[in-house]
Amino acid sequence: MVLNVLSALGGVGLFLVGMLLLTDGLKALAGQRMRDVLARFTSTPLSGVATGTVATAIVQSSSAITVAAVGFVASGLLTFPQSLGIILGANIGTTLTGWLVAVLGFKMDLGQIALPFVFLGAVLRLAFRGKTALAGQALAGFCLIFIGIEHMKDGLDAFSGLVSPTDFPSDTLFGRLQLVFFGILITLVTQSSSAGVATALAALGAGAINFPQAAALVIGMNVGTTFTAVLATFGGGTMARRTGAAHVVYNVLTGLIAVLLLTPFSELVETVVNGGGSRGGGDGQIALVAFHSLFNIAGVLLVLPFTRPFARLIELIIPEKGTPLTRALDPLLLSEPRTATILARQTVEDLTEDVISILRARLAPPAAREADPDTRDAAQAIAETRAYLDRIPLIANDTEHEQQVKGLYHSLDHLGRLLYRCSQTERITELFRDHRLNRLKNRLDKTIRPAAYRAPSLPPPDPTDCEHRLDRLRSLMRRQRRQMRDNLIARAAAKTLPEKAVWLKLDALRWLHRVAYHLWRLQVHRNALSSADIPVASTEEEARLDVEHE
Repeated sequence: MVLNVLSALGGVGLFLVGMLLLTDGLKALAGQRMRDVLARFTSTPLSGVATGTVATAIVQSSSAITVAAVGFVASGLLTFPQSLGIILGANIGTTLTGWLVAVLGFKMDLGQIALPFVFLGAVLRLAFRGKTALAGQALAGFCLIFIGIEHMKDGLDAFSGLVSPTDFPSDTLFGRLQLVFFGILITLVTQSSSAGVATALAALGAGAINFPQAAALVIGMNVGTTFTAVLATFGGGTMARRTGAAHVVYNVLTGLIAVLLLTPFSELVETVVNGGGSRGGGDGQIALVAFHSLFNIAGVLLVLPFTRPFARLIELIIPEKGTPLTRALDPLLLSEPRTATILARQTVEDLTEDVISILRARLAPPAAREADPDTRDAAQAIAETRAYLDRIPLIANDTEHEQQVKGLYHSLDHLGRLLYRCSQTERITELFRDHRLNRLKNRLDKTIRPAAYRAPSLPPPDPTDCEHRLDRLRSLMRRQRRQMRDNLIARAAAKTLPEKAVWLKLDALRWLHRVAYHLWRLQVHRNALSSADIPVASTEEEARLDVEHE
């Protein structure tokens, strides 16, 4: 008896390891293509349901699909109501595992046949690299699932006759609610509703439980996945927490629907399946996974017409937090380095816009200003973005990703120093006092207005042209700084201009030159991040240019 218990537990363990290997392999194989397909075909909540269902069925991981949806909303590719379609579809997609287990695992007994394929998958994973290795890992995981099912069946078959449905809570409303609670606990322990469903199918096949009891357990397992979703989004940003809340509300609602459907569906099974459901035969197992799919589909059909009100409800439950500039930097997405890098890049774009608006406000005549802009929020956002970049893991052997991260660090460095220049009030004030400095200030303002920064009234500028404009501006400011410096020093020597005034004008010249330089370098890095053909400047090159323009 002890050996049978160990066999059943080992079967659950093999099933979980198989699911882990399978999902990791499939997620890595799908990679960026999966995210591109999700973003491309999710224009409405309905299309989101379809793509979420198919994608989850392919990669066998609703969490991966959910994380992708979080990234899309955080980066502005999708609205929250659109992403809800993906999340709802992922719930339907997870039921495919139950169908695979019931049809292939219990109907066809693939445990022995799968053994040599585990060996083949292991050889492919160890002997090769890239997609071949990932395919081998997925193959080994897929086969381990059926070996685990074989061990579960053998272990639970020994309890046939020893354990019967009467040993479990009776088929009353209270008894069913108890079984729902047990199903939730099973999912909390295994952290996998698929493993729980497989165990329920094995127990049903062994006759240890009847169909209504197995169905109540599956309802609990479906609700239990909400706790996994909440744990997965714990510590995440606003969008991640909204996703977790949407999972909880939707799955609890689906659980209530399932409880209401259980009695009529059980009667249908009893009538149509020739008594197989109550005795736990193979047809009862098919009926169980059909019930699992049915109440998930019913939940989607109920919520789908009210996606926008549902989204507003979730947004009321989980309001926005954090500074607007860095809300997209979701810690949950650090597990997806490419997605996290995309969010960091979008944040740097927004920061650039904000810093440029602060700069333009400082260049406006004092009489036209309502108040000097506050730079503290932007400074905090720059620090938070740099800290987020520090936490993004670099992808091994991915030079393009490494270059993207390096370019973002360079951009943040120039943004920080440009923001510091915006706080140098005395130098900025001097630009308005001197006629020649004022003309250079106006030239700076005129150049950055249509340059590579968003303006609703202007057509999108050409990035290369923007870089050339800013480079010419930087060269002009450098020449003017040298010419005026010689003139000012000569006037100081001739005592025609007070020494303090000379130093103040020299500082204002240096300010104009350095601001133009930082704007130019920002655009250089912006163009490099947008094109794989433009190399990101090395740290040594940046340091050399800094010294040259000091």
